[in-house]
Amino acid sequence: MKILVTGGAGFIGSNFVRLALASGHDVSVLDDLSVGDRRYLENLSLRFVQGSILDEDLVRQEVGTHDAIVHLAAQTGVPKSLANPRGDCQLNVLGTLNMLEACRAAQDGSERPRFVFASSNAPLGRQVPPATEDKAPLPVSPYGASKLAGEAYCLAYHGSWGLGTVALRFGNVYGPYSAHKTSVVAKFLDDIETSGSIVIDGDGLQTRDFIYVEDLARALLAALESPVKGEVFQISAGIETSIQTLSELIEAVVGQKVNSTHIEARAGDVRRNYSLIAKAATMLGWKPQVSLEDGLRRTYEWRLDWKSRH
Repeated sequence: MKILVTGGAGFIGSNFVRLALASGHDVSVLDDLSVGDRRYLENLSLRFVQGSILDEDLVRQEVGTHDAIVHLAAQTGVPKSLANPRGDCQLNVLGTLNMLEACRAAQDGSERPRFVFASSNAPLGRQVPPATEDKAPLPVSPYGASKLAGEAYCLAYHGSWGLGTVALRFGNVYGPYSAHKTSVVAKFLDDIETSGSIVIDGDGLQTRDFIYVEDLARALLAALESPVKGEVFQISAGIETSIQTLSELIEAVVGQKVNSTHIEARAGDVRRNYSLIAKAATMLGWKPQVSLEDGLRRTYEWRLDWKSRH
């Protein structure tokens, strides 16, 4: 397939691009580099276009020449959505709408491009875990609301025009090519390197479902290569892990005692978060393969190598 990856110079994108190329696909990347890092794509055989998903003309031009779209470009955090809800909406809702409209307008070949959308558990919000695809979304942050809107548009474009859309709700992703990230694993490793200590929001007993980025990339590829359309899937490890436990695992990986301090819990954060992934296993033939302990070790080793070279 000729695959267009929006946000392909970012954390998840740069990992997925490597898997797609290794699997024999032709890859183009559309990224405005506001978050991503061009160095993540060094020495890869792909086509790179610097631009925004809010540029309707550019999006339509690029989408029309591809068989499939992996839409990763987004505002990806709860804190930023709280600070700027309008900007979060513009990028996550209108940007996604631009991509879907471009797919709908594409007439080359027998089928319009297949479309895989990166979502999150944030749309479910205050639902009691485990997260499943059949629970009613109850978002508690603007970020959750914007991702819910993206999912809804994907389903609507399948229902109204038959587009081959699939939405994947990612767990907490970690792994290589995350040097620019501020998500919890990356932040803990950054803090340890700079100060030897970490800061934990709240009491540390809040839980998340951590998935290694290579496992996530395989889920994206499975969704692209599957005939399934008009569906939403939970994509995670399916394991509930507290932030306190995560800090202890990271301490073991770095091989040093780590001091921790606690601050007030963040607004908009859910208390517990983990998923059941049976639907993805059944319909996409996908299951995670990398344990949290092994994934943290690989991530730490990558960071050491990356920092030694840059």
